[in-house]
Amino acid sequence: MQNQQENPMAYVKLSSRYLCSISPKEAEKHLRYILNELGSLNSHAHVSRIDLCADFISPENMESWHREAWITRGKKIDTHVINGAFTGWSIGLGGKISCRLYNKLLEIQSSGRTDLVPLWQEAGWQENDPIWRVEFQLMREVLNEHGLISLDSVLANLNGLWSYASAEWLRLTIPNPDDQTRSRWPIHPLWGYISSIDWEGNGGPLSRSFKATRLPDDNRIFSLGASSLASYMAKHGMNDFDDDEGLDRYMLYLFKYFHERGFFMGLSALEYILEKVRLRAREFNTLLNCSEEEQKQLKVNQAAIDYQKASDGA
Repeated sequence: MQNQQENPMAYVKLSSRYLCSISPKEAEKHLRYILNELGSLNSHAHVSRIDLCADFISPENMESWHREAWITRGKKIDTHVINGAFTGWSIGLGGKISCRLYNKLLEIQSSGRTDLVPLWQEAGWQENDPIWRVEFQLMREVLNEHGLISLDSVLANLNGLWSYASAEWLRLTIPNPDDQTRSRWPIHPLWGYISSIDWEGNGGPLSRSFKATRLPDDNRIFSLGASSLASYMAKHGMNDFDDDEGLDRYMLYLFKYFHERGFFMGLSALEYILEKVRLRAREFNTLLNCSEEEQKQLKVNQAAIDYQKASDGA
């Protein structure tokens, strides 16, 4: 919170326990009421750090993959064990973005924090099910890079922050030993579900099928394509849509552009555009709507990977 002299009147850290019982906006309102007793507040609350987390249940063995499966801009990747039991992963600790994937049920058994249990039960949790938490911590530097300073602007862009953290800064993949270009490795199904969490909704269980509520209208897509083509033709003084001008020349140089962009990423032109398609598919919630047959094949592929690890003594 800042006063009219632009100097912070107070630095406040809101606990996750408190935010489980009240919304961030309500918490700010209560805090503003208290601080107004100490002075005049004419500015908005600024955010210096935000922690975004999601609790989930999964039969996935969180220890089943190696460090190489994590593709990240973070510098550190660590595993954690307590009394011989695997408790989770941490990526990028100490940096401007960090992530933790850990056994939350085990953690609250150690800390004695039981206020989460009723919330889990309300969401359908059964007592013997393990609960894992994925948590991203984003510092002020990251928020400022995205033009997010005030609390209102941060809360209005939670989906964007989650997407940036879970799709650009960090991805969990299924390594392909036959492909040395890690950017082409497929996203692990678990991470696909996690990265598609909608922070604008009211919460609830994650589903294997997602409504394509983020899909743009086809006419909007065609309009953007027509605008791009028209701009290219106008720039080069073209007025013939057929033959060697217009669309044909546009497509030729568009493919050349894909080739050049892909080259710097170690990808072919086709692989470059397919990577773009994959990212858009996750954004539009069309990537995860797999058929039962596709789900079975994913399990077969993962079983083959697990078998290979066991054979190699990993």
